[in-house]
This record gives sequence, C-alpha cells and structure tokens, in this order.
Amino acid sequence: MINSKGTVFPVTTLSLAGTTEEVVVGGRDKFGLLPVAFEGIKTIGVIGWGSQGPAQAQNLRDSLEGTNIRVKVGLQIGSSSFAKAEVAGFSVADGTLGEMYDVIGESDLVILLISDAAQAENYERILATMEPGATLGLSHGFLLGHMKNVGAKFRPDINVIMVAPKGMGPSVRRLYEQGKDGNGAGINASYAVEQEVTDNARNIALGWAVAIGSPYVFPTTLEMEYRSDIFGERGVLLGAIWGSTEALNTHFITEQSGTRAEAFMRSAMSLTGPISKAISQGGLLEVANRAREGRFYETMGATYKAAKLLLAEIYDEVASGREIGSVVDATKRLKGGSMSKVDGAPMWRTGERVRADNPEVALDPTTAGVYIGIMMAQVDLLKERGHGWSEICNESIIEAVDSLNPYMAKRGVDYMVDNCSTTARLGTRKWGPRFNQMVTSEVLPNVQGWTDDTEKWFKEHVIHGALAETMKLRPPVDIAV
Repeated sequence: MINSKGTVFPVTTLSLAGTTEEVVVGGRDKFGLLPVAFEGIKTIGVIGWGSQGPAQAQNLRDSLEGTNIRVKVGLQIGSSSFAKAEVAGFSVADGTLGEMYDVIGESDLVILLISDAAQAENYERILATMEPGATLGLSHGFLLGHMKNVGAKFRPDINVIMVAPKGMGPSVRRLYEQGKDGNGAGINASYAVEQEVTDNARNIALGWAVAIGSPYVFPTTLEMEYRSDIFGERGVLLGAIWGSTEALNTHFITEQSGTRAEAFMRSAMSLTGPISKAISQGGLLEVANRAREGRFYETMGATYKAAKLLLAEIYDEVASGREIGSVVDATKRLKGGSMSKVDGAPMWRTGERVRADNPEVALDPTTAGVYIGIMMAQVDLLKERGHGWSEICNESIIEAVDSLNPYMAKRGVDYMVDNCSTTARLGTRKWGPRFNQMVTSEVLPNVQGWTDDTEKWFKEHVIHGALAETMKLRPPVDIAV
C-alpha cells in the first residue's frame, strides 16, 4: 500500500518558478486510505477548543466515520468549552470527550491545539504524559520557537509532526462542509516531520491533512512554518490589512473630500471585495488589468519600498525568537485584562451601515496599489529568506483571499482578526498601527509618477507563474460565510 515515494497517498510534483515541490492532492476519494495512513493509531486526541480545535475535531471525526479510529476531545476540567464540544457531538458518556491530560495519556496521536502561550506554559507536562512511540501533532511551529528560546528539546521517543491549515478554524470547517456533495473542499495545509521514531510519521501527517479536508498539502519545516506564519499574520494577512485600510479611509476623507461611506467603500470594501475577487479569479495581474490606471503602479511602487523595510523588521523579530517571547509575555499580562478593540475607529461603525446596504463597489486603484505593494514586498522577502513557493503563495495570497478576507467583507475586521489565534490577534494589534503610519506618512505623500519600469517589473515577476500553478490546487469552492 506504500508507493515509491514512501507514502500512502499519491505524490504530485509541481514545477514552480524554476523549482520543484512534491505535494499531495487531497479529496474525499482519499478517505479510504486513512486507516492505512493511521496504521497503529486507535485514538486521536484533539486537545483544545479554540480557533482550530472545533474544526479539526469535527472534520477528523466525520472523515474517519466507519473506521475503528476514535477521535476524542481533551479539555481542562472546568472549561466552558465542555458544553460547546457537547453541542458539536462529543460527550463524556460515549468516550469522545474527557479531561485534557487523560486524553493525552491514552492517545496514539495527540493533536495539540491549545493556545500558543498555553503550550509554552504546559509543554513539559504534556510531553511527560504521552506514551512512548506516540505522535505529537502541532498545527503551528510556535512551540518549537519557544523551546529554542528556553533551550528545551522534544522527548526523543515520540514522533513530532505538523499539519498547519492555511486559514482560521471556521474556514477549515466551513469549506469542509461545503465540499460534502463533491470530492471535498477545505483549506490548503503545510506539513512537516520534525522528529520520527516510527517509520510512519510522514503518513500520519499526510493522513491528518487529508482527513481535515486539505485539497493541497505541501512540505515545510516547523521552523519555516512558524517564521512565515507569525510573520504573515503581522503582515499582509491581518496587521497590514487592518492598518492600511484605516490609513486609506482617512486619506479618502481628509485629502479627497469623500464622505465617510464613500471612503469606506474605496478602502476596506474595495480591498475585501473586487480586489480580493480579482486575485482569486485571475491572480495578481488581474488586479492591474482591472485597475486600468497609472495610479495603481504609482502607489504600488511607493508602497513596496516602504513595506519591504517594515516587513523585514517583523521577519527579523520572528526569526530571532523575540516576537515569540513577546507573545508569551503579552499573554501573561492579559490575565489581568483584555485586548484592545480592533474595530474601535469610527470607520468601522460606518462600515456596518454601509455593508448592510450591500452597495456595488468599484476596484479602487490607490487601495489596490497599497495592498499589492505590501503583498509583493512580503512575497519577495519570504523568497529571500529561503521559503518555498507553495508556502509563499499560500501564506501571502491564497489564505488572504480564500479564507480571511471573505469574513472581513461579510462580518467586519474584528470578526476576521478575533477568530484567529491569540498569537495572531496580539500581532495584529502590535503591528497594524505601524502599517497605518507607514501608509499615512511614507506612502501616500510620496506617490510619484508612474514609470514603465514599475509596470515591467510587476508583469514579469516570477510570482505570477508560481501563483497560477498553486491556485490550480486551491479550495475547489468559494467559501460561503
């Protein structure tokens, strides 16, 4: 049952901008292979009920229905999440819900989905509770980053793997449900094998990814994942979109004498509506085609230059471990308070009223220039730091337009941000204001004449070919929120 590549699942080779990557294409037609991939696993413990926990637990349970593999949720005693898990169909009575450490101790695969800070605080007891030969599954490399900071290592007698969906938990579940009538739909995921003590760790990781509905699974490492993921959240996925839309909204009111409603449509609604749709339908070049104005290239050029420096600072903070330490410290401080509001600015109240009217929104070339300028700077920086094209395209583009922006368009920026992890929520609040300042002070006052060089650089950039190939394997349906 194992193919020549050493996996249960068929492997596809992608040619991306002069490089090759071996990926696995998921789908419900692969569910029959899950018992083989999970050979030796009788219990999968999903630990935690935050952003990813509900989605992954339910998707795994549904995909493994009819097999002898049990999916059990583990939560802290006294947690209010017990009631939420019961509503989703897990219960103490039938053995699919239990105390966190009891579930860890009895599980062959422990999928650890508690918050990053909670992992940092409790990893020693978690590792000590696992049985020898069991597999620790992570959906983020944050724990590795923290352990590097404190000089700790994983137990040498367990597998350590990762499956990281490229979207927030509600998207993982929603797209899985939407795909039930076809050959499946879900969120693309990266996977990694950090430590292997049995001979099937890779198959377990790929089985996990296929079971949660990932249509496209690509390889990375835990370290490269946490670098690109934590960095990306603070960049174009969350922090930059929040900060830049607030800056643009103010610009359209104060500098161009627009009404509050017009400014909101030109900034936030244009970005999450026609700009995101253009990317989803035809890639980054489609945005330029629809913008049809030199203003797009002028603004993109000015933004790229400023954003590249800010994004380099963010990446360095993540790669050094300082940003991870900042998250741990900030989470401790939050025990005595709560996070600030993301949608506290008046523009978001205007947005609630405008969205309710469902107006027709045009693609604004200035907003498009700012957004694509940041996106291109992030793409180039990740490539310069050694990330693969699948990771770059998914972390910087596909996740934005397929998973995150639709929620902001429908339910607001606060819903999008605060349905993500605590690490992402903290990073958005920390770095979003820097992007606001960047657009306000460094970009918009310095937009200069459009040149053929800017257009030529953009149109000939290798990202377009790489994105076209990776988007062939994007979720096969558009998310309905």
